[in-house]
Order: sequence, then structure tokens, then C-alpha cells
Amino acid sequence: MTALSRRGFLGVSTLGLAGCAARRVPLGTAPGVNGAPHLARVRVAPERVIRTIVGLRPYRPGGFVVGAQKLDTKTVIHNYGHGGAGITLSWGTAQLAADEARSTGAGARECAVLGCGVVGLSTARVLQERGYTPTIYAREMPPATTSNVAGGLWEPVSLFDLPRVTPAFRRQFAEAARIAFRRYQSLAGEQYAVRWRALYSLGTEHAHTAPSADNPMSDVESLYPEARQLQTGEHPFDVPFAYRRQTMVIEPAIYLAALIRDFQSAGGKIVIRDFASAADLMGLKEGLLFNCTGLGARALFGDEELTPIRGQLVFLLPQPEVDYCTLGPGGTYMFPRQDGIVLGGSFDRGEWNLDPDPAITERILRENGVLFREMKG
Repeated sequence: MTALSRRGFLGVSTLGLAGCAARRVPLGTAPGVNGAPHLARVRVAPERVIRTIVGLRPYRPGGFVVGAQKLDTKTVIHNYGHGGAGITLSWGTAQLAADEARSTGAGARECAVLGCGVVGLSTARVLQERGYTPTIYAREMPPATTSNVAGGLWEPVSLFDLPRVTPAFRRQFAEAARIAFRRYQSLAGEQYAVRWRALYSLGTEHAHTAPSADNPMSDVESLYPEARQLQTGEHPFDVPFAYRRQTMVIEPAIYLAALIRDFQSAGGKIVIRDFASAADLMGLKEGLLFNCTGLGARALFGDEELTPIRGQLVFLLPQPEVDYCTLGPGGTYMFPRQDGIVLGGSFDRGEWNLDPDPAITERILRENGVLFREMKG
């Protein structure tokens, strides 16, 4: 793929009364005028901006890596390269990594997890659940990790270039997506800040089409409940095409803090330590290592295929009444969270700069502003 947009990579509770009986309808779908759902309008304005942040997605054209490597006397289980799907797939690839350790015959129960982002924390928790005693070694902890600056929508995006996908990766991807989608459902609620939301994929040129059979995204399309193309009168957006499905939003700051509490409550330890090269790992007492270092795996293990995809997010003041998400038109997107309304729309491949770009901020505000100002009703 050459166009790196969220829509491109995907292919992309309110109560109603009927008589005297109350019935529950999905979030973001309360009936409005002429059958269209009543959706609160996002108030987009420069004076409502509360912060702007930049994150780097650890992208590999061939997709994430989950596999074993022998490193001198140690066994390394790699689990990195998730692109824009680190939060999305973390529980799934964590389970694949734990399965890989078992299949390699690495019988040590004491092990090391390298990295304290969402992939490292999820891997450590799965290992604890299986009777391992993991110690996390990390240069940085939340809130200083890449995972903390993620949008948090459950959506496998910026993950692979289709021509580079192998059958082995496709099998791993499909399994990881199913595992992760089911695990997040069990965490829905205030404690982990995981919330179901209606997601509207909006387009100006053509209706949503299912990914082709050769696209791994076709393996996860069926996971989304209540997915269907909407007619013009069934949505309030001033675009000809809208596709709605239900997914989840995960709020990183609350979620990562909860994972750390769970890990430490189960006896886990976190050690702040930096590793300049793979040779430095020889000093660890553990013989079984789980590499969850994201972009750090480029220098640590020489994976030159890893490259950053820079994303800039603009946060507006919170609007509790906004209970839906949008993707598109184009590359823009909006997710509502407790800590603010997240607006995005930048995917800069190979860019390492972490400084917010005022021109990108202006464009994100402008394009999202047009969408919500022109909502009907």
C-alpha cells in the first residue's frame, strides 16, 4: 500500500421508549429526526485545544514479529513492530509470544520482558497468568512510553504493506486480532477505561467495500458487530457514504496505569534499565527474554525494516455528550475520551521528529471542523 491512511488500511447507551417498555439501543444510534441518529456535534475551534502531541508508530512493511531467536545462552521471544495497532493487538500477540515460549521448550519460569509499553505490559500479564515470574526491564515507564500518546481506538491500522504479507503473518494476525478483541470485551468499564463506541467510516467517493480475500483485514472484518452501510437518511454527516460498526475505545493513561497495578499486585517487578545493544542483555540473570521494545528493536536487534510512522494528535476540551467515533473523510479521525476529544489525521512514514507541527495542527482542525459544522440536525 502506498496511501497510509486509517481508512485505507482497513479497506476501513442510550435508552429509547416504545410505549411503556424501555429498550436499549447501541451507543451513538439514538433515533433523531427522519430516522437519522441524534449525534452531538463536536465543537472544533482553536481556542478549545488543550494539547497537541506526537507519537511514532513502530511500523514494519511485513507486519509485526512474533517469533523465537537464540541469542548465545538466552532465548529471545520477539513481539514488536505493531505499527498503529499496538494497543489493538497487544493481548493477541502477547498470547502468541507466550505460546512461542512454550513451543520452543524454554522451561524457565523466571523471565524478562523488555519494554513497559502496552505490548510489554500485556505480555507480562499473560505470562503471570500462565505461572511465569516476569520482571519488566524498561528505559521508560508510562506516561513516557509511545503507548501513552496513542489514540486508543480498537482498529488494526498502519500495520503492513499488502505485497509484503506472508501466509505465516496472516495466520498470526487473524489469531491475534480475535484474541485481543475478545479480551478487551472482558475489560470494558470504568476500571480499565475501555468503552464500546459506534464508529462511522465516512467517504465522499465510494461506499465501504469489504477487503479483498488476499487482504488480511478480511479476516477481522467479521469481528465488528452491527456493521452495515447506512443510507443518507440514517446518519447526520454531509457525505454520501457512511459505514457504521461497533468497536471499542481504550483510554491509554487510565488503561496502562491499571495494567501496571495488576502486574505489581501479582508480584511483578519493574526495573528501569537501558540496553544499548543485544550484547548488554547477556548481563541479565534471566535466560528467557521477551522483546517488546517497539521501535527500539531496530537498534537493539538490528531490524532495519522497522521505521517510524509519525502521527500528530490534537486534543480538544472534553465533551461527555459525544459518544461516537469517526474515520474520514480522507485521513481525519475523531475519538471521544474522558481526557479530551482526540482529533487526528497525519501519517508521516520515516519521520522521527517529535515536535508538533503547527501546519498539521491547523489542517487537522480545519478538516475536522468542516465535517462537524456541516452535520445535519
